[in-house]
Amino acid sequence: MTKPSKRPSDLREKSQALSASEIERTLVRLAHEIVEKDNGVANLGLVGIMRRGVPLAQRLAKILGRIEKTEVPVGTLDITLYRDDLSTVGHHPEVRKSAMEFDIQDKNIILVDDVLYTGRTTRAALDALFDHGRPRRIQLCVLIDRGHRELPIEASFIGRTIQTTDNEIIEVKLQETDGSDKVLLVERVPEEQ
Repeated sequence: MTKPSKRPSDLREKSQALSASEIERTLVRLAHEIVEKDNGVANLGLVGIMRRGVPLAQRLAKILGRIEKTEVPVGTLDITLYRDDLSTVGHHPEVRKSAMEFDIQDKNIILVDDVLYTGRTTRAALDALFDHGRPRRIQLCVLIDRGHRELPIEASFIGRTIQTTDNEIIEVKLQETDGSDKVLLVERVPEEQ
């Protein structure tokens, strides 16, 4: 089991946006939307953006497999070195291998991530994805869309839209990475004057 991540002390939990069962129901709904919008899963591949996009993509692939009675390939994408805000992420980013277990050339790819916010992660993911080949089409699937876009990027498949302020943050916790499933709304605690 993965050790739960620790929240910085300047953040406080405000509310729980989704429970484990709500996350599961949302993924089932997203899988049905994908099948409906893409007319099945022929020539489809899911690519999870590290970290939490990967287990979400794996879960979606299992649900899609049950619905369509066929296996949907899943790849892993590490976008660390593709980010345009690398200097704000840290001086020594930890680079992991992007495991593309299938050929994305001419495939319909669905990029999967946990939260869509500014759009910068998605832009970096597109750059990283094109280093692996040229897909026929790319769509974006996110568990949570919280608005505040800085780039003209929209998701094709959205689990939930949660309006937030600039002072609020969405924390997605998944069993595979954090030891439990839930989506939390947390806020920055103002500094004492």
